Amino acid sequence: MFERMRGTWTKAIEPLVLKMGGLDPSVLTWTSLILALGAFWLISGATLDNNGAIMIGVSVLLILLAGVLDALDGALARHQGVAGPYGDFLDHTIDRVVDVGLLIAIGMNAAFVSDPSSGAVAAVLTLFGSYMGTQAQSVGLARIYGGFGRADRMVLTMACLVAASWQAYSGGVGIDISDIGYASWIMLGNSNLNGMTVTLAISAWGGVYTFLSRFVSTRNQLLG
Repeated sequence: MFERMRGTWTKAIEPLVLKMGGLDPSVLTWTSLILALGAFWLISGATLDNNGAIMIGVSVLLILLAGVLDALDGALARHQGVAGPYGDFLDHTIDRVVDVGLLIAIGMNAAFVSDPSSGAVAAVLTLFGSYMGTQAQSVGLARIYGGFGRADRMVLTMACLVAASWQAYSGGVGIDISDIGYASWIMLGNSNLNGMTVTLAISAWGGVYTFLSRFVSTRNQLLG
């Protein structure tokens, strides 16, 4: 859904692009990565107290700022007329690093997540979805953005992290689901329902849905 707002977002950031003049777009790209790495560190170490709530809150702000810079770099490159294959390669590479790093950082948070491997599982399944989008390009089709796109995933992730910040402030680890049928399996082995475990589950199953959706779309285009 949020992927459809790319055009609106591009128009919204145009004034910022015009003010940046001759700034090298890659500076924005690398800065966005540094901000994201800082957010990962905060998320992985956040505890169930006021300090943890602040750490998660700051991480959300860093990720949002990194997202803005990530959007600005491509727009700035196009404005300067220097957009090219390397810039596209670098942008997509860092996007994947951020996608994987964020989920692994969440999985490393022992205060919220009972099964640290769930972060790696969510990261791998998310990559499967992203892979299908680029694989379509490799066989001569346009890049596919269907399924549970990156923008959708990031918006829901930010909402879940805000919820996790509130949970940290209140000292609650979430709702115990260990006795509810397949709930723990759906939550990737985690026994509590909270902002961080929900993020992992949404990313993982969203990745599966995206992979299948994009595979079918690519298949239909190639065989049609």
